[in-house]
Amino acid sequence: MHSTDLTRGRYQWSAFDWWPPVGWWPLPARDLTSPEAATRSATFVLAPRAESVHAARSFASGSLFAWGMRDLAEDMELVISELATNALRHGLVFDPRDVRRSAIEPIRMSIIRRDSLVTCAFADPGSAAPVMRDPSPLEPGGMGLHIVESMSLCWGWNPLLPSGKVVWAVLKS
Repeated sequence: MHSTDLTRGRYQWSAFDWWPPVGWWPLPARDLTSPEAATRSATFVLAPRAESVHAARSFASGSLFAWGMRDLAEDMELVISELATNALRHGLVFDPRDVRRSAIEPIRMSIIRRDSLVTCAFADPGSAAPVMRDPSPLEPGGMGLHIVESMSLCWGWNPLLPSGKVVWAVLKS
């Protein structure tokens, strides 16, 4: 699937129902692997709580171990920490009438293996594009996407229609 397919309405997923379709791979990473390569995937729904970041890391590590890709676990955990934190911080949409601040739609994480490459993808209901910032030396935070960029072969995002987005990163074992 191409990102233009999303914007032209060919695939109209929302963050609520997006799961990677069979064979999904980010368009900018298509030349990194063969389209005929066998694909494996695992998915996880993050609760709107800080401890979900740890749960996402553990889920990804367990999946990578099951796939015989232990060498990738440490780097993947770091990337997942950053992307999960960003999704929880910037991607949740809350019902303004709910005093408990329940998220309207969940955040979904998928990891997709193709040969020696693994993509981690986070679908969230927020519509704001991820922005790489250059924080001042005394500012806490703001380096997450720099970490993702340094640890991955490539990363990016795709809009979901009518709202939401998928932020993804590709790592190599």
